[in-house]
Amino acid sequence: MSRISSPCVSICALDEQDMCLGCYRTATEITYWGRYNDDEKRQVLERVAERERRSFNFTATLTANPTTNKEPS
Repeated sequence: MSRISSPCVSICALDEQDMCLGCYRTATEITYWGRYNDDEKRQVLERVAERERRSFNFTATLTANPTTNKEPS
């Protein structure tokens, strides 16, 4: 049986919602990772994948539409 690896990429910085900007886990998920069973870890990884997709889509939208995110004059 293979072990489920942590998604940590050693870029540890939490945003204002306590989500890591490197691995997209919440502070709680990071804290309890070692205590989670494999099913719980898979659930975390599913949430991580969704957060990463949303983050990528948001960034891509900002990059594609730079005029929509300018400060008003």
